Amino acid sequence: MKPIIACACLFGAAATFAGGEDKPVYRDAATHDQLALELRKMERRDPMRNREAVTGADPSKVNRPVDLLKQSDMISFGGYATLVPKRAILSVPQNYQRYLTLEPGAKIIGWRDFYRKNRNWITTIEVVRAEAEGNQKMPEKTLEKVAKSTNLVVATCHGGPISVLPLKEDAEDLETAGTGDTEKKDS
Repeated sequence: MKPIIACACLFGAAATFAGGEDKPVYRDAATHDQLALELRKMERRDPMRNREAVTGADPSKVNRPVDLLKQSDMISFGGYATLVPKRAILSVPQNYQRYLTLEPGAKIIGWRDFYRKNRNWITTIEVVRAEAEGNQKMPEKTLEKVAKSTNLVVATCHGGPISVLPLKEDAEDLETAGTGDTEKKDS
């Protein structure tokens, strides 16, 4: 008998929480005039409306890539080929020169798959972005490893090939040295 009384109490409580006592509140729909007024208010606050016109060349049309193949080096072996950015290959021993051309009929695959198939003759050197941009010199251990390697050496960042630009400090030092000599001569 006790379970039946408990069930009846639960059903009564559920009806009260379900909104049996609260009545829905009805509102009038917005009129066209009210909506038009709100739109005008929003348009007055639009930050894009008062912006200055951009001068100069359109950045979307300047420095467009010319051709993917012209900006890449090709590595092919065993019927497969992949593209890596120019300057990503740091060292090419003489016996691997023939792998830098596209084999006829080679299937082009992504870098990760190509490297997985050919890791026995390709060595990767992980570089940080500052080294790739030429803002930071590579550690001496890394440079020695590249020089001593008998494999094809490819620079990578987070596992993907990346171009390594020449060190900017060298170019700046040459310019500064030239300027310093000129100033000393003029003094």
